[in-house]
Amino acid sequence: MLTTELFKKIRQIEIRTRHLVNDSFAGEYHSAFKGRGMEFDEVRPYQAGDEIRTIDWNVTARMGDPYIKRYVEERELTVLFLVDASGSKSFGSVERYKRDLAAELTAVLAFSATNNNDKVGLLIFTDQIELFIPPRKGRTHVLRIVRELLAFEPKHLGTDIQLALDTANRILKRRAILFLVSDLVAEPTSYQQSLAITNRRHDLIAVEITDPMEQEISSVGLVAFEDAETGQLLWVDTASKRWRSQYQEANHQRTNQKERLFLRAGVDRIVLQTGEDYVKPLTRFFQKRNQRQTKGR
Repeated sequence: MLTTELFKKIRQIEIRTRHLVNDSFAGEYHSAFKGRGMEFDEVRPYQAGDEIRTIDWNVTARMGDPYIKRYVEERELTVLFLVDASGSKSFGSVERYKRDLAAELTAVLAFSATNNNDKVGLLIFTDQIELFIPPRKGRTHVLRIVRELLAFEPKHLGTDIQLALDTANRILKRRAILFLVSDLVAEPTSYQQSLAITNRRHDLIAVEITDPMEQEISSVGLVAFEDAETGQLLWVDTASKRWRSQYQEANHQRTNQKERLFLRAGVDRIVLQTGEDYVKPLTRFFQKRNQRQTKGR
């Protein structure tokens, strides 16, 4: 149900993201994500300097003068957001929850896509597939996606990234752009194979949503930590230098493991933090992809 509070939240995100898309990301998105190929547009008379291989010999024979085939980029793409709604996404130690950042980031990318006449869809997952909205075009459709991301209450709390990737592979019959929006707290080896398979079939980008407290915990004494996905409660003495050192080392190892995993799979990864502006890392991502594609031409 669309409450007044939810409506205001959706409207705020729409205003913020529309400004970003129009001023910063529309051109970046178009450059970063190319169409599926080239499609025939028209024939026109040959002009000096035209590529001889583009001559349409059938039309040339009928008209008595040389004509060439003109092609344009087949622009329309399908974009599907795989958004993690597990219990850990309701965590946030500064400014906003991870799920709120995920919603706004998805809105920016979705509006960028729809401005390019691309189709946009949504798959919300936990350790089950919670919701699927088939890809469609248009601003109204994007606003529905934003509404679902802000208001949706999952029935489960766990995380199964492999299930989300495998489901996307089964649903999508043609190559698409997939954004995996998650805090990636699941064990990397649990989705390693599906990650590589999905990136071969589609253009997969991982958007990792993090929080500063997940990187480093300050010395604040005895603290109870609850696992948002299992409900398990753990008391920790954060004043212990040894414990904080072990925590940081374990986090460092997990980070390195994920970096190696995504590198091997050839999957681009954007890391965003709840307490920081997402514009700069997103801009760097677009520019990096554009440079890579320019070099590959």
